[in-house]
Amino acid sequence: MSEKVAAVDEHLPMGRLTALGLQHVLVMYAGAVAVPLIVGRALKLSPEQVSMLISADLFCCGLVTLIQSFGATQWFGIKLPVMMGVTFASVAPMLAIASGHPGVEGAGLIFGSIIGAGLISIFIAPFISSLLRFFPPVVTGTVIAVIGISLMRVGINWIFGNPFGPTAPSIVNPEHAKWLADATAAASAAGASLPPVPAGLALAPSVPNPKYAELGGVGVAALVLVSILLITKFAKGFIANIAVLLGIVIGGIVTAATGTMTFDKVSKAAWFDLVLPFEIATPVFDPILIFTMTLIMLTVMVESTGMFLALGEMTGKPVDRKALTRGLRTDGLGTLIGGIFNTFPYTSFSQNVGLVAVTGVKSRFVCVAGGVILIALGVLPKMAALVESLPTVVLGGAGLVMFGMVAATGVRILGNVDFKNNRNNGMVVGISLGIGMVPLVAPNFKQWMPHNIHPLIESGILLTTLAAVVLNYFFNGAKEDQRGVIEAAKMAEAH
Repeated sequence: MSEKVAAVDEHLPMGRLTALGLQHVLVMYAGAVAVPLIVGRALKLSPEQVSMLISADLFCCGLVTLIQSFGATQWFGIKLPVMMGVTFASVAPMLAIASGHPGVEGAGLIFGSIIGAGLISIFIAPFISSLLRFFPPVVTGTVIAVIGISLMRVGINWIFGNPFGPTAPSIVNPEHAKWLADATAAASAAGASLPPVPAGLALAPSVPNPKYAELGGVGVAALVLVSILLITKFAKGFIANIAVLLGIVIGGIVTAATGTMTFDKVSKAAWFDLVLPFEIATPVFDPILIFTMTLIMLTVMVESTGMFLALGEMTGKPVDRKALTRGLRTDGLGTLIGGIFNTFPYTSFSQNVGLVAVTGVKSRFVCVAGGVILIALGVLPKMAALVESLPTVVLGGAGLVMFGMVAATGVRILGNVDFKNNRNNGMVVGISLGIGMVPLVAPNFKQWMPHNIHPLIESGILLTTLAAVVLNYFFNGAKEDQRGVIEAAKMAEAH
């Protein structure tokens, strides 16, 4: 065994192992808790249920990280320094489900689609490598850019307020609402001469909502954003790597000092609680939603393939087809576990792959230690309640950075695409981006289409993926380019 390969299996002293494992956890923490916050609030779950989502997410992050980095049987685990977390690619389809089916009903549909996609992903893992030729950098870069652009809407709404509900930009004039209520009562009175009020009659919002875009909240989001920028510019090494997390901490301290953030939920939460399957909702298996989530997983697994191959080069441990299949099969297993424990699809976090390159520590047992720490955090409900208590304006300032960097990652990958000698690549990117923007710009475009295909076309990410794959095949064919996939993965350290 060569010295470089031995470095992957090196056992470090416990103190150093724990410190490096904690470093990996801190680097991924902000991204790991973002998805349960986004989806939980989109589903309009209670704060307690959102806290359960966060706990289950951290627990599953740790469990799947252990399987991936330590290995479990001959079937699962690539045995490289990999930290696993929820993929942002799955957020848009889940938000589409949440908008049509809020509450526990929508949660059941989401978890059912995740379980189904996880099972399918386990079985198709050995065949993913043969599909790589359909996902060159021109396709993956475009898809990742649209993921970031789609999520940017979430970060912006966190800052200013959602377009609907109590923080909508406009509300119904209270005087008009009182008049309609009086007219309804008068029309329903015995002997009334007024015609009955039509069923479903509602007043249009016409008065600016004081809760929308409050200057104090916008100021907090700006403070978080500026803090992250300053830390990124002037800090070095590890501190710079956790700039987003530190920005959130600064925002939390400011909002706690001003009374915007309270700790009532934290005080009521237990110190310790087990994470159990199906605590929030029983899964509901819808074939169309499972198919939709499987397409997302296919894209995620192609991205993971590039990540694993790049990590193999970085650590000096070549990744052969069997090892690659074990790693991709673990992506599927992690997604299955996520659905069972009422969380989300999992993939390797490229921020942590970048950290391996920065620190030069290649031992996979560092990520094993990180996995143990994540499991411990997952059974501490007070930690989840603390995260859930953060005002959305704090998360919005950080969200602009997190989601913006995802989009920037796609742009960096596209930077390696040959547009000069192959103008067709410009057509692939441009048209795919345009198609992906349709659900964002015209969300009601599907209102006259069959309802059973809505889950397939509600996600701009999914539409972009399908368009980019088809257009690339039409213009460029399907050429094997493993080196291009590896280079794209190396460029994706911020995703």
